[in-house]
Amino acid sequence: MDSSGWDRRYAGSELVWSAGPNRWVEEVAADLPVGRALDLAAGEGRNALWLAERGWTVTAVDFSAVGLSRARSLAARRLGDHTDRLRLVEADLREYAPAGHAYDLVVVAYLQVGEEVRRPALRAAADAVAPGGLLLVVGHDSDNLAHGVGGPQDPAVLYTAQDAASDIEGSGLGILRSEARTREVATDEGPRTAIDAFLLARRQ
Repeated sequence: MDSSGWDRRYAGSELVWSAGPNRWVEEVAADLPVGRALDLAAGEGRNALWLAERGWTVTAVDFSAVGLSRARSLAARRLGDHTDRLRLVEADLREYAPAGHAYDLVVVAYLQVGEEVRRPALRAAADAVAPGGLLLVVGHDSDNLAHGVGGPQDPAVLYTAQDAASDIEGSGLGILRSEARTREVATDEGPRTAIDAFLLARRQ
């Protein structure tokens, strides 16, 4: 889906995603010391806002102007006098180049694009990680199509944690975790299991 498609999706009255952070982002970042964070493909800003509420200075990047406008409105309500902790950048990740070695935490959550876009985007994300910093990549796993629930139904935009690890090979980051993870999802037919790709890496 291009930026205009996401603009139409975000233009509805309700949040497309939950107001709270992604569970894997919360798990990784809950006990980290605050610092500078970069949230790529930030959408409506749920992860960026959660980090900013905890004291992080966050740059949130997305190509949907409507999604970022929603994030801006949420920030005004949730951050109060601390809206300066959140910087919103409208940009396409095919063209956006973050500052190198500048962020203590870089998050790429559910960037579901073809390999020709994903690989350079994840490489740029890895290059943005500061010494001692972390890169967290979360996506709908390739196995989710046959064995999970939800997410895109196009196998070309699904990937594994090993794919993500290959994308950042040679970036100077050491892989801490590279695995498939499951999470329970409520559906009309009852609870179902979704499968995510999970990659956590650190620059030494």
